[in-house]
Amino acid sequence: MALPPLQTLLYAVEDGIATVTLNRPEKLNAFTPQMRDELVAVFDETDADDAVRVVIITGAGRAFCAGADLSSGGKTFDYAARGEAARDAYKVGDVYRDGGGITTLRIFKSLKPVIGAINGAAVGIGVTMQMPMDIRMASTDARFGFVFAKRGITPEAASSWFLTKLVGMQTALEWCFTGRVFGAQEALNRGLVRSLHAPAELMPAARALAREIADNTAPVSVALTRQLLWHMAGAAHPMAAHRIDSRAIQSRGQSADAREGVSSFLEKRQPVYPNKVSTDMPAFFPWWDEPPFE
Repeated sequence: MALPPLQTLLYAVEDGIATVTLNRPEKLNAFTPQMRDELVAVFDETDADDAVRVVIITGAGRAFCAGADLSSGGKTFDYAARGEAARDAYKVGDVYRDGGGITTLRIFKSLKPVIGAINGAAVGIGVTMQMPMDIRMASTDARFGFVFAKRGITPEAASSWFLTKLVGMQTALEWCFTGRVFGAQEALNRGLVRSLHAPAELMPAARALAREIADNTAPVSVALTRQLLWHMAGAAHPMAAHRIDSRAIQSRGQSADAREGVSSFLEKRQPVYPNKVSTDMPAFFPWWDEPPFE
């Protein structure tokens, strides 16, 4: 299915790297229901396109994403009062599903690695949407803020599951309790981002990392590895990992990719992996039961 026309994002694929740019620079890329739906559609596209090996997400202009679009005023977070038909589509019983969570759960399911290139201000959903991204790289100009308590609401986008895994309970609670906006150096020191870069060097650095993945690794192996690590982060016992590791290594060990990986290493040449994510994921994938929203 073709990707529909995008109004809040830019999307481009070049040499195996998909770049998704939040594109409302006049509004500091503030998040809207339309942006939510377009992000979900883009990740459907990247999963289905075997030409895409890695996804980079960044922002247009001087911000990454300044949080939810507050143009509705006091009704911004009162979904029933806003009466949006698009929002009603996500109503289950008497509960409206959080739009940020719909977005992050879709990123969580991605079959391709996701790199966040955080170029500027990232607060509210602008920071929580980063949580399921695999690697976050930031400009020295970036600023972050879990500002929900200052807006009279609570953290969203499933960040109560993600954030403590990234930075630990103490830091997560401090940031969410105070709602303060903090700089890129603190984000690096506390483990929220992997590295800092001068503004002009951020995207080249993100592309270099994406290139390293795209040029040297087997797509099916990367897709499985991504889900193994994310899902096992919540497992109660390492035996859960051992069970699925055993299936994965057996399946991959019999694959044409494994033969190519060993042969290319012994022959000292670049590998050309034949298996595709769209057609060659193992029979046991996905192995988890995704709980329903109730």
